[in-house]
Amino acid sequence: MTTFSTEFLSHTLNFRNHPNRTSRRSNPNTIVTSSTPGNTNNRRTRIRVNETRPKLDQDYDEALIRSFKSAKYNRALRFLKRMVDRGYKPDAILCTKLINGFFNSKKTQKAIRVMEILEKHVQADVFAYEALLNGYCKADIVDAANKVLDRMKKRGFLPDVVTYNILIGSLCGRGKLDLALRVMDHLLKDNCRPNVITYTILIKATIIEGGIDKAMKLLDEMLSRGLRPDVSTYNVVVKGMCKEGLLDRAFEYLSSISCKGCVADVSPYNILLKNLLKEGKWEAGESLMSDMLDKGCEPSCVTYNILICSLCRDGKIVEAKNVLKGMKKRGLAPNAYCYNPLISAICKEGKVNLAIEYLNNMISDGGLPSIVSYNSILASLCKNGHADEALNIFEKLGEVGCPPDAISYNTLFGALWSSGDEIRALGMILDMLSKGIDPDKVTYSSLISYLCRDGFMDQAIELLVDMMESHKYQPVVINYNAVIYGLCKVQRIIDAIEVLAAMNQRGCVPNEKTYILLIEGI
Repeated sequence: MTTFSTEFLSHTLNFRNHPNRTSRRSNPNTIVTSSTPGNTNNRRTRIRVNETRPKLDQDYDEALIRSFKSAKYNRALRFLKRMVDRGYKPDAILCTKLINGFFNSKKTQKAIRVMEILEKHVQADVFAYEALLNGYCKADIVDAANKVLDRMKKRGFLPDVVTYNILIGSLCGRGKLDLALRVMDHLLKDNCRPNVITYTILIKATIIEGGIDKAMKLLDEMLSRGLRPDVSTYNVVVKGMCKEGLLDRAFEYLSSISCKGCVADVSPYNILLKNLLKEGKWEAGESLMSDMLDKGCEPSCVTYNILICSLCRDGKIVEAKNVLKGMKKRGLAPNAYCYNPLISAICKEGKVNLAIEYLNNMISDGGLPSIVSYNSILASLCKNGHADEALNIFEKLGEVGCPPDAISYNTLFGALWSSGDEIRALGMILDMLSKGIDPDKVTYSSLISYLCRDGFMDQAIELLVDMMESHKYQPVVINYNAVIYGLCKVQRIIDAIEVLAAMNQRGCVPNEKTYILLIEGI
């Protein structure tokens, strides 16, 4: 019997930058903001007025900038404190960067300390407050985030729509729609005009928490304010209708707004098309495509990807090939997402040579094959007893820019072990670990199963214990059953009963097969 060690598994496994921005600022000596009346793409522009800062302060600024570039925020804060003690006036823009840096590093208290220094020694600007607000939101400190608005107002800053959107977006993202709607009330009381982003955020959250009907009331309110929905809004509404199974309503909605000339983007059509075909409603899908083309909306690569995926899923491979041809005729270059479903479907039919031909076609079309493409071919070759040929392809994956992943290794490992080449199979696991690829559930399950099948019970138990101690992958009933089966097979009944006890202790409920294995073993 072959013996080996299992030491190889001992390492067990914005809304922030939106262009719509009103111009309500303080401290003009530091920041200049501009916006063009009547332009829906108003942009704010920051202009550093270095002449207003003493030469010594500018030198200190440069020292802080060097710390930012190397992401040494702690050093920057220490330097900032020392310089302030020597009379340095902090620069609002640099302090804002430092606040963002600390929040991104999850060092909330240090970010707050920078803001305190800024407020104490110079007047913080609205961007600094927004950085503080955004940081609190990301850290899920909602109460403190709410207080930032009051803090801004006390210092003479009027929060604008971007500021409010940060808070509303954060609250909605955390399932706190009621609080977000209250913030919306404050926005209106401050005579701040909500924009399309504000409503899109709220509509999306309302669909999740209250349903599409309530969301449509918000959409009506948005329209009554003279705001025209954008593609993101339409996407949210169509997704919401599809989520509730209202595909016909989504179809009617798209048709109605298309008639008004409101939709010129293919994205909402793609969302509905995917859901229609998922339900097998091919006739409705064809009608939607016709409606889309009639409105002058051209299908995108995503549209064709949806069609090809759906056809392959339903076993309509010939039709999928025709769609791919039609895509090329329209001048669109198919990418890996279009080819992968076809390659996978062809492999499942056992036509590996044809799959390889399509892979080569993808490369000829300028597409970049992904590891998904190669994994389908490897699996098909191994399934049909061509492990050596699969191994040849596997060894060249790095050369073609597609390094193997855990799935690739699992496929080759299983094929080699099944063919009786345990040593080379285990070599695959060692190679996998040496390249920094973590074993996944399939790796563990396959290895435990093969070890138990061939009587290597001590190693199988060791792996099961590794899984138990792992925070990433906990063993499931099939893993315990494999070990119990293997132990019973070699008449280690007491050990099998102990495994059952451990299984129960860890909250994994045995199934009928577990008890059958034990009874038959006894």
